[in-house]
Amino acid sequence: MPGQNTLFERFLAPFFSTFLLDEQALRRLKESVDWQQETERLQRSDLEYPNYYRTSPFHGIKDGYLTADAAVTYDPITQYVLPPGEAIVRQALIDAVQVSPQRILDLACGTGSITLMLKQAFPQAEVIGIDLSPYMLFMAERKAKQANQQIQFLHLDAARTELAEASFDLITAALLLHETPPAVSQSILHESYRLLKTGGEMLILDGNQQTLRSTPWLTEIFEEPYIKAYADGSLDSWMGRAGFGRVQTSTLWWIHQITRGVKPLDDSAAVVNQETVNQEHLPDAFQPA
Repeated sequence: MPGQNTLFERFLAPFFSTFLLDEQALRRLKESVDWQQETERLQRSDLEYPNYYRTSPFHGIKDGYLTADAAVTYDPITQYVLPPGEAIVRQALIDAVQVSPQRILDLACGTGSITLMLKQAFPQAEVIGIDLSPYMLFMAERKAKQANQQIQFLHLDAARTELAEASFDLITAALLLHETPPAVSQSILHESYRLLKTGGEMLILDGNQQTLRSTPWLTEIFEEPYIKAYADGSLDSWMGRAGFGRVQTSTLWWIHQITRGVKPLDDSAAVVNQETVNQEHLPDAFQPA
């Protein structure tokens, strides 16, 4: 069965179940929601799920994020797996913002943790969170309502949002790209570039690629089908190829990184010479023909 041979399944999952998770509370939460009604309310009937998303057992969960189990357990588990602490790591992304945004888009918002923090940090801004899972969107919407914050959550694919071009000042993506195939990651970056206004910025919080490359056991802890391809890559190069300028990656607590890029005022300045792009760690999917 998927997940039976992962370190998480063998060692960490029993520890979470025994010591860290209130399984009865999670069961009550799950049973208190009419998931069919709520997901039908939130989902777009015309949205076609990418094949990788429908078939990948993210974190060893059958059907990935398209389940109520994933939605109700995501927050309780995530608070323990982002050292030195989830709030500290997520706040680092907020602190890295250098623009004064009026419109913010949070890609793959999940249960809305970063989305909510963005709204609280920039209360004057219109904040939109998008995700492929209507189950996660329900939890995000619930969290925003509990915090009395007005946030719009939409059932959209980050690789092709259909949102208006040049309509956002800030785009964020937290813990997303290690869960997408390399070609999809590149599509997400190109789409983000399209959606940003000139001078707007994109911030990406994810696993530290250099650390993951040099510490292979980290990629084995959780069942993430694309994390090795992510680890072999270079977000600086990927963003450069998508057109971003002033790209810079900063290490955060050894295991994480924050990458920032800006949509140049002069698009011609963002054209990347194929011969000068650093391709040392680019997966085959990113190599030029």
